[in-house]
Amino acid sequence: MAGLLKTLAKSAGPKLAIGAGLAGIGLLVTGWIDRPAAEEPAPPAPIAKASPAPAPAPAKPVERRSDQPMTIDPRALTVRRVLKIDGPFRHGDYAWDESGAPTTGPVIITVDLRAQTLSVFRAGYEIGAAVILYGATDKPSPLGAFPITQKDADHYSNLYDNAPMPYMLRLTSDGVAIHGSDVQWGKATHGCIGVPIAFAQKLFGVTKLGDVVVITNGKRLDVSKAQVGA
Repeated sequence: MAGLLKTLAKSAGPKLAIGAGLAGIGLLVTGWIDRPAAEEPAPPAPIAKASPAPAPAPAKPVERRSDQPMTIDPRALTVRRVLKIDGPFRHGDYAWDESGAPTTGPVIITVDLRAQTLSVFRAGYEIGAAVILYGATDKPSPLGAFPITQKDADHYSNLYDNAPMPYMLRLTSDGVAIHGSDVQWGKATHGCIGVPIAFAQKLFGVTKLGDVVVITNGKRLDVSKAQVGA
């Protein structure tokens, strides 16, 4: 490069030599600026943080007609404690006491049409009981085990003149449910299980979709080994 500049300087004069020298420096600078990016060390790629997998949605309980009860494991009906209820249990009466019972665990509701009573158990501990209304002769309440498939605190019947059914727990696809009622002697339902409204509100609060309701006509759970009261 130096020999070439000297030759150019002798043949073309000092101005051309300076210009050629600057051009050579410009080429070097340009070559450095225009170096392909591939030759530069690439910055490390950010490490992606794995997001937690979403929790699977609970399976929706299968709706059943009144003539399609489900099977249930008898071990799920083990009773560990029953409530102590003094005196006669009349229409409109109910009892509720969660003290001493587990705060979590499976909830199962039993209904005895012959005794006209409903009991709610959590993990085998009875936490509530009530006198009920049930289906009239032409609209009998179904027998068997049914899961709760819908909850609606402010429900109105779409089958029977828009009748109010507060704190409704649907059991069958053909309209049978547990709900708040004016429970009085001599009244009946169209197959539903009616309980006092204040009791229905409490029951609504402790149940979830999929909890099972077992309806019998005189067949009761074995409570021979259960303790009474808290």
